[in-house]
Amino acid sequence: MKLQQGQKLLFIGDSVTDCERVKPEGEGLFGALGKGYVSNIDALLQSVYPELGIRIVNKGVNGNTVRDLEKRWKTDVLKQQPDWLSIMIGINDVWRQYDTPFIKDWHVYIDEYEETLRKLIKETSPHVKGIVLMAPFYIESNEQDAMRRAMDQYGLVVKQIAEEFNCIFVDTQAAFNDILRNLYSSSLAWDRVHPTATGHMILARAFLREINFDWNK
Repeated sequence: MKLQQGQKLLFIGDSVTDCERVKPEGEGLFGALGKGYVSNIDALLQSVYPELGIRIVNKGVNGNTVRDLEKRWKTDVLKQQPDWLSIMIGINDVWRQYDTPFIKDWHVYIDEYEETLRKLIKETSPHVKGIVLMAPFYIESNEQDAMRRAMDQYGLVVKQIAEEFNCIFVDTQAAFNDILRNLYSSSLAWDRVHPTATGHMILARAFLREINFDWNK
């Protein structure tokens, strides 16, 4: 597995990452990591790799776009000095274009998204051992749906940046697509964005596969 003894893994993102985590720090006892994929990952790492003592921190914030991440990057990422950083952002960047189409100040179009995310990765790469970029997703099997099409484009940007900076890429959309062959979208997320417990486990499994988690250990 890519994570090593005593390393600190920090997750940052929007509500899917936040998932009712404790603020401001998002680590510790009594559900501090929230109720989502971050907590699932922590539970699996502790139960399968207890000897590694991996420290998990959750810095997700509801409603965030990449624009919001940039504003809090120094405090919530750089000052935390993680060994590994996982970023999943972009859902709200796209969603605001569809659920609030007339409030254009809230929209983060793809050029700004790409420029800002690339800037953050470039700034952070020298200070960490590794970065995991998780694509934004939309739990909709119809690829011709307008928001699904847009989300796929933002996901492609994430994949390109991951390749550019030698980051680990987690194709969350592909992970959901596999399950959507058998389950309808509303069984995984009532609004096609905020996952159920099953949806969060899909995210956790997709992440752990990419860091070479040993499922047979």
